[in-house]
Amino acid sequence: MDPDRMNTLTDLQAKLLCDKLREQIIDSVSKTGGHLASSLGVVEATVAVHRVFDLETDRLVFDVGHQCYAHKILTQRDGQMDTLRRLGGLSGFPKPREHRADAFIAGHASNAVSVALGMARARTLSGEDYSVLAMLGDGAMTGGLAYEGLSDAGQSGEQLVIILNDNGMSITKNVGGVANHLAQQRLKPQYLQFKKVYRRVTELTAAGRGLYRFTHRAKQAVKDAVLHCSMFEDMGFTYLGPVDGHDVNYLTRLLRYAKELRCPVLLHIKTIKGRGYGPAEREPDRFHGVGPFDKETGAPLNRVRESFSSVFGDTLCKLARERDDVAAVTAAMPDGTGLVEFSREFPSRFFDVGIAEGHAVTMAAGMAKQRIVPVAAIYSTFLQRAYDMLIHDVAIQGLHVVLCVDRAGLSGEDGETHHGVFDVAYLSSVPGMKIFCPASFEELRVTLRYAVEKVRGPVAVRYPKGGEGGFTAVCGVVASSVVRPGTDVAIAAYGTMINEALEAARLLEEQGKSAQVVKLNSIAPLDVDTIVACAQKTGTLVVAEECVDAGCVGRRIAAEFTLRGISGVKLALVNLGDRFVQHGTVAELRQLCGVDGASIARRALEVMERG
Repeated sequence: MDPDRMNTLTDLQAKLLCDKLREQIIDSVSKTGGHLASSLGVVEATVAVHRVFDLETDRLVFDVGHQCYAHKILTQRDGQMDTLRRLGGLSGFPKPREHRADAFIAGHASNAVSVALGMARARTLSGEDYSVLAMLGDGAMTGGLAYEGLSDAGQSGEQLVIILNDNGMSITKNVGGVANHLAQQRLKPQYLQFKKVYRRVTELTAAGRGLYRFTHRAKQAVKDAVLHCSMFEDMGFTYLGPVDGHDVNYLTRLLRYAKELRCPVLLHIKTIKGRGYGPAEREPDRFHGVGPFDKETGAPLNRVRESFSSVFGDTLCKLARERDDVAAVTAAMPDGTGLVEFSREFPSRFFDVGIAEGHAVTMAAGMAKQRIVPVAAIYSTFLQRAYDMLIHDVAIQGLHVVLCVDRAGLSGEDGETHHGVFDVAYLSSVPGMKIFCPASFEELRVTLRYAVEKVRGPVAVRYPKGGEGGFTAVCGVVASSVVRPGTDVAIAAYGTMINEALEAARLLEEQGKSAQVVKLNSIAPLDVDTIVACAQKTGTLVVAEECVDAGCVGRRIAAEFTLRGISGVKLALVNLGDRFVQHGTVAELRQLCGVDGASIARRALEVMERG
């Protein structure tokens, strides 16, 4: 679709375009996987925005961003949709490097209003003229940052349009027949047009401005008495809604009106998640993020396998049956973290706090202070948002909060906003934090039980997305283990990276080199004595990790060697370096970043050959 033609579409053409977009989104995601239900729910809103605004100049900020597929198609990326979420292809989220119309990167929730307000204030400071919009779902409204942004934006006086996509959250409704009638009347086109003309005329003279202030106060008094003014109006927004978010032509008219108001406006739209595709409408949660599926039936094409997340959920259920003091906490991810069955079996001990990771950790601290054992399952990339709470609310008091860090390491097709490659550094920096790294399903079962029953104080159990690799043994929880003997080089790894270390050892054996593989079961505390003994035996140590270089375990080992005055050992670090990693499959990304078995073997040979 040519963006320049969007503002010339007739109402009928706009409706037909929405149908075409839905068809293309369903077709593309059925092949590549992705966030389907969210994108289908905002098709009309996206088309309306593109009809009213020039997104080459105007700025549209998505919250989370997984609802941006229609936007990508409308900005001339429709021919690339078959590469969605694939290595080198389109990202599943807005990316400014892809297109000028992607105003800001998105992947985490609740920040769009703050970003949009920053852009609006930059516009004012620069004396420029363009519109700024933020599109956020009601789920983002469970995050505190959204309210911080709304509170400031409403009082700012900046020209700013917030589109609140409400597809299920309970937002207080106006009650009563008179209230409903007045709410409908004040959104009619004739009334909105009258308001524009009235405001324009009264601004011409001092007497007119006085008349406008008097009538505005009188109208506000009536609204407050009858409509029970919405919290958004209390914040300072001109509130429009709630309206049908699937009426593309009405939305277009409202957005044109909102654009002309030149003040903070909140447009509240009611939508259906998964709109236009039966399976997604019936099961919006399952179709929030999906793999490839049969377009006709909605059935997944790939068999659902056991995963670390499902093993975690099963194990926690067993612990909860044995102990009444075990509770589960998650931040809007009960399905993704494997806690659905726990929520059904132990509803009184299950707490989903919404997209509010900081609150989740602090609430867990409060529970721990009162002798409950909270197990907080949060994705690594989202736990970043609770770093202060880990220090201030959990660690200073040494509270027994069990953090189950899901999606640790490269997470795959969601890309740089979702890779869990920073938790090794930030968790290791928290005094008293214990960090365990199971490499197999059975090790996760043993480690989780140990973390709940044996540990005192804060503890993290980190594990990746998906299934286990070829290594399925149980080596313990704290002390490091030698899982393969060797004499020429020692390769140290933890978590499922142990599979890449073992593959490197196999490749080295083919070249006549004997590689010892050391499995680090815990990275805090770190069993340095075993590592030193292995390194001194072989004279060469390679530490392989799936995390960024800064704060990695390898650098801590190097520091220990220096502090202990150990010399004569050649040391090499294999990790993701100082960069953000794009999207692709985990196998592709490991190879791209040089942390797969073949790359580790090459690096080991280089170090051994170094004089």
